Amino acid sequence: MDNALQHTAIYSEHEALGAKCADFGGWEMPIEYAGAVAEHDAARSAVGVFDVSHMGKLRITGAGAVSALNAVVTSELGKITAGQAQYSMLCNDKGGIIDDFIIYRFSDDDIFVIPNAANASEVFEALRKALPNGLNVTNEHEEFGIIAIQGPRSPEVLVSLNLPNDLDYMSFSQATYEGQSVTVCRTGYTGEVGFEVVAPNEILRTLWTAAVNAAGEQGGMPAGLGARDLLRTEMGYPLHGQDISPLITPVEALLGWSVGWAKPEFHGKDALTTMREAGAPRKRVALKSVGRGIPRAHMDVYADDELTIKVGEVTSGTYSPSLKQGIALALIDSAAMDSDPSGFYIDVRGKALECERTSLPFVDSSPK
Repeated sequence: MDNALQHTAIYSEHEALGAKCADFGGWEMPIEYAGAVAEHDAARSAVGVFDVSHMGKLRITGAGAVSALNAVVTSELGKITAGQAQYSMLCNDKGGIIDDFIIYRFSDDDIFVIPNAANASEVFEALRKALPNGLNVTNEHEEFGIIAIQGPRSPEVLVSLNLPNDLDYMSFSQATYEGQSVTVCRTGYTGEVGFEVVAPNEILRTLWTAAVNAAGEQGGMPAGLGARDLLRTEMGYPLHGQDISPLITPVEALLGWSVGWAKPEFHGKDALTTMREAGAPRKRVALKSVGRGIPRAHMDVYADDELTIKVGEVTSGTYSPSLKQGIALALIDSAAMDSDPSGFYIDVRGKALECERTSLPFVDSSPK
């Protein structure tokens, strides 16, 4: 069995830049170049350029593609029109999240889906089986790459690339770059104004080099997945496999806003409706450290500083460069949240780290 890691079309560019790489969803991806904090700061203050080509790329075509997919995914696709994108999820029969993804609606009969890298094949198979005969579900994972250009100076980078930059949030446009058709979408995973460019692999290296050079002129730099994780955690954006999973539902993760509850059907609807009406047994909560310490995923959460009353677990935790303190997303027993709404304690290597509840996002930022 071949367990070799996959590489994006511009992996050699990351090597040339001295990137530290690691396995991410079966792909050897750049974690950092100059350092995760420096790259985080660049994306918050100027612009960061990310290779996110490991993300999946699925196309669904055929008469009635939108209505058919709408009967499977959680979101209400009727809320978007051609040229708009939407956050959605695919759930199992128990309401657990198989994956979350962005859906691009090109037309009633043409849809593009970007699932997470580790789940791309599973989502492809699930949709292929769930959608009716007559619809074509094509895995275009190896044909396209995705470059994310994120930060307050990202529009200037798009101008340098002669690509559209006057898009509304969660909308997209097709353009031409190096004679090839590319899709530019006003979205991202950092909480900053930004764009994601889906381009054929044949021109990805040229696009990457031009974007990195243009970013440098704006005070920005290439950024790896380490910075991306810092940025998304500060925004409270969920990461599949940690904050959401087949064992965690949208109701528990407080993602009910992305569910079309009035739809007649979607996968997992019965289980999710029952949980919504009865109340979720646990809920996602945002925590900021009061003392010194850094929360990490899988650390236990307690109601008392003696660490005797366990009430949950950290799903994502890190040190926030923006706030200069530890932050965490955690799943907490609903009863504990009701009885002690102010804060909790995280077991950080045997020491009780006091944390206070807060609202999301952790930082004052918006992608809109």
